Amino acid sequence: MRPKKLSDVVGQEKIIGEGKILTEIVRAKEPVNLIFWGPPGTGKTTLARILAHEFEADFVEISAVTAGKKDVEEVVERAKVNWNLKTRTVLFVDEIHRFNKAQQDAFLPHVESGLITLIGATTENPSFEVISPLLSRSRVVVVSPLSKEAILEVLNRAVKAEGVKVVKKMTTAGGAKISEAALDYLAELSGGDARSALGDLELALSLTNKVDVDTVKEAAGRKVPGYDKKGDAHYDNISAFIKSMRGSDTDAALYYLARMVEAGEDPKFIARRMVIFASEDIGLAGNGALSLATACFQAVERVGMPESGLILAHTCVALSKSKKNRDSADAWFKAMGLAHKTMGLPVPTWLRNAPTKLMKELGFGKGQKWESGFHLDKNYLPDEIKDEKIFIRTPDLGKEDS
Repeated sequence: MRPKKLSDVVGQEKIIGEGKILTEIVRAKEPVNLIFWGPPGTGKTTLARILAHEFEADFVEISAVTAGKKDVEEVVERAKVNWNLKTRTVLFVDEIHRFNKAQQDAFLPHVESGLITLIGATTENPSFEVISPLLSRSRVVVVSPLSKEAILEVLNRAVKAEGVKVVKKMTTAGGAKISEAALDYLAELSGGDARSALGDLELALSLTNKVDVDTVKEAAGRKVPGYDKKGDAHYDNISAFIKSMRGSDTDAALYYLARMVEAGEDPKFIARRMVIFASEDIGLAGNGALSLATACFQAVERVGMPESGLILAHTCVALSKSKKNRDSADAWFKAMGLAHKTMGLPVPTWLRNAPTKLMKELGFGKGQKWESGFHLDKNYLPDEIKDEKIFIRTPDLGKEDS
């Protein structure tokens, strides 16, 4: 079921189509080093193969999980032979984030020389997992999770290719059939992963040629949790979680946290929201909250599920029970609004740098000293808004929930 051309790829409208990056790269017929970043089963390998075919290049695929230095050396030798034959070499490295720094460094000279066009695939943020020199020589392309509609299109192509009829109501007569409800359930179950959806479909069809929802449940061995990570339930639960912490209701916050984890929500998404909460809602009432939330995010990244649930719960309770204060957040929103309206106001002359003699003569930087705690009794804001009070400290920093 793997597409052979870009026009057959579903669910990636942000990177495929008129004026979009991959379509334009193919149109230019000029290979580009790329890093595909996205969740499993969204088509990263497929896209790499399509591009190699469009470039009329030799496609070499390795996995960073199993490949070693010898494999890299063999690819380089193969690329040298291709170069002499006027053939390009596209090297696809799956899970490139699993290569260490030294292994990634090994690609650099060959990527720089153009001997190899590198296409990497990763489920992790390449900013942290791919070395800077390699990243600077590549374009990062975000591959989106597939929508339910896109998964259904993939499944419908598959059942059509297998000669399976899609029916509204299951009957015992006739050949292989699958109900519309079963296809819908498969799509819900996939979580945006086409490979997972096709695997579940294959298992279901191996059990019977009359596939209904119960067959899918038996084949997949799991149930849809009633929570769409892209739908209303996603936003309702995260909203309830944040508001429960804001209201210092620890029980409710833990409950909504558990619902999200049980539904398969990305733990990094939850941790990211707690980092924001630490500054926005706790702020000056507990400056250590931001460090705790940041440490939570880093720990979740490194530990993974299910153990990360403990880390999320620990941080959730701590943030819920913390005193709350929005002074810095309110001041930031006020500063942003004021800056938006007054971007054209000049910075006071005495606050500007004075790198030249002429600028010093004009009063640039006049009176300034490079000293700790130095203060001039002047207006630091532009004259037109010199009386604006952006940060207002409230006397009561909030009360801890009893």
